[in-house]
Amino acid sequence: MQLSHRLDGPAGAPLLVLGPSLGTSLRVWDPQLEALTAAWRVLRYDLPGHGGSAPASEVTVEGLARAVLDLVDEPRFAVGGISLGGAVAATIAAGSPERITHLVLCCSSARFGDPGPWLERAAMVREGGLEPLVDTLVGRWFTPGFDAAPIAAMVRGTDPGSYAACCEALAAYDLTERLAGITAPTLVVAGADDPATPVEHALTLARGITGALLSIVPEAAHLANVERPSTVSAALVGHLGGDRAAGMRTRREVLGDGHVDRATAGTTDLTRDFQDLITRYAWHEIWNRPGLDRRTRSCVTLTALVAQGHLDELAMHVRAALRNGLTPEEIQEVLLQCAIYCGVPAANAAFAVAQRVLAEPVS
Repeated sequence: MQLSHRLDGPAGAPLLVLGPSLGTSLRVWDPQLEALTAAWRVLRYDLPGHGGSAPASEVTVEGLARAVLDLVDEPRFAVGGISLGGAVAATIAAGSPERITHLVLCCSSARFGDPGPWLERAAMVREGGLEPLVDTLVGRWFTPGFDAAPIAAMVRGTDPGSYAACCEALAAYDLTERLAGITAPTLVVAGADDPATPVEHALTLARGITGALLSIVPEAAHLANVERPSTVSAALVGHLGGDRAAGMRTRREVLGDGHVDRATAGTTDLTRDFQDLITRYAWHEIWNRPGLDRRTRSCVTLTALVAQGHLDELAMHVRAALRNGLTPEEIQEVLLQCAIYCGVPAANAAFAVAQRVLAEPVS
C-alpha cells in the first residue's frame, strides 16, 4: 500500500508525521502547518482513496501503520493524527515504541464503538456512494454555524469503496489492551462537543497511556483542529517542544531564513543535539527574555564576538544587527567602543569584517 504524502518544513529539523481523519485529506492539517513547520519537518499523508492516494478495497489499521512506516527513513520521529489518523499513530507508537519521540492523538479513540454501525455504514456507502451521507457527517464534525464547505468537498472527493474499507478497519480496531505499551510523551486532544469520539474516549486514552496529557477544546466537535485552529496549534506546539518552536522563530527572525536553512540542512546525527541546544537555550531562553530588546542584544553580542575574536560569527551577527534595526552608524559606534575596551587589533579585524558585510547587496 502506497500513500500519497507531502513534506513541509526546514531540512534537518526533526520529523513529525500527521495522519488525517476518515473522509478528509492531508489538507485537514493546514491550520496547524505554519506553527508546526517553525521547528519540525511535517510529513502529512492521505488515506487510501482519499486525496492523492490510490483506492484500496481492503484496509486495516495495522496495514495503514505499516504503510506510514514505509514513508519514514528516520530512526526516531514524532507521530500524530486525527480520528482514524490518530488510531494509526497510536498503533505505530504501541508497536514501535523505541522509534517514537512524541505522540499526538486528536479526537481519536482506542475503540470507535461497536462494529455493527461501522459495517452498516460501509455497506451503505458501497451501495449508494458518499453523497447521501455528506451533510450528516459534516454536521457531526463541527458545532452549528461553522462553515464546513471545504471539508465537505474533501468527503465528496473520496473514493466510496476506500471509505467503506476504512469503515471496516475502524470496526475491527481495538487498541485498549495495548495502550500501556505506549511509552512516548503523549498529548490527547478532545473536542468538548464531539459526538463522534466523545470526551469519554479521550479519557480512556489518557488513562491508559502512562503520563498522557489531556487537552479538551471548548466549543469544538470532531475536527477540533479545524474549528479551533489556534487553540489546537498552541497545544501541539507546547507538547512537541514549545521552547524549540519559539527559539526557531526567533533564530529565523534574527539570522534570516537562508542562514537557518543552511544550518539545519547541514545537521547530522553528531550535531543534532547541539542544534537543538542552541535553538532552545540561546534563541529562546536568552534572546526571548523580556529584559533587553533585540537591538541591545545585538550590541552586546557584537562586543562579545569582537572580544573573543570570533570573526565568522561576527559577520553573521553584523547581518543580524542590521535585521534587528541597527544602522551602519550604530554598528560603527559599537566597534569604536570595542576598540577601547577590547583592544585596537581586535577592533581593526572587526571593522574589516563589518565593512565587508555592509558592502553586501541588500537582500
